Amino acid sequence: MRLDLLQRLNAERAARRAAILVTDTGEGSQRLVTEADLASDPLAETLRERLQSGRSGLVEAEGRSLFLTVQVPPIRLVVIGAVHISQALCPMAASLDLDVAVIDPRTAFATPERFPGVRLIAEWPDVAWEALGPLDRYTAVAALTHDPKIDDPALTAALTAECFYVGALGSRKTHGRRVERLTQAGFSEAQIARIHAPIGLDLGAVSPAEIAVSILAQIVATLRKDRIKATS
Repeated sequence: MRLDLLQRLNAERAARRAAILVTDTGEGSQRLVTEADLASDPLAETLRERLQSGRSGLVEAEGRSLFLTVQVPPIRLVVIGAVHISQALCPMAASLDLDVAVIDPRTAFATPERFPGVRLIAEWPDVAWEALGPLDRYTAVAALTHDPKIDDPALTAALTAECFYVGALGSRKTHGRRVERLTQAGFSEAQIARIHAPIGLDLGAVSPAEIAVSILAQIVATLRKDRIKATS
């Protein structure tokens, strides 16, 4: 790989942006396609499909054999609230290779004993981003505390960063009040509509573990079906 391509690829990786290295297996030429360039690329549809799957591999295009090296940032799941649902959700998410973090300023709940092996940030969301790093389109945020003082700042940050998944626990009545608060905060109807609330697929879930399954299933569905639409 040419040094300039490697430097650009590393820069995209450091910025948590997806990119694809296109290598012509016949003549050996290479080019890098970034997220910003994807829509105007001649192979846009093929590249978009590869980004959505996250898989590298050979493709045939215009009579040529091309190897597509796909670089997609690790998918993060930021869980707001060290609650019972979170205890079930975190190990499930980790088994899918999601980079999981739990944020909760309530130190009685955010303990290593309750969340072994999970990154815990016992801070308010506004402060937690300093330790976690900025949110982005490769981040899912699940707000589970039922406490607007904790959930709302996280939802505000997630919507502003255009996270690919934003979900919030609570009844439709609770979400109605949430919509009022976010509207007053300046968010549009379309932005607020991106919040999955009540959170999770409608599986009839009752227990914390079942609710965790419904949340994770919704995250995966959104990741695979919707995440790359913004590049089209």
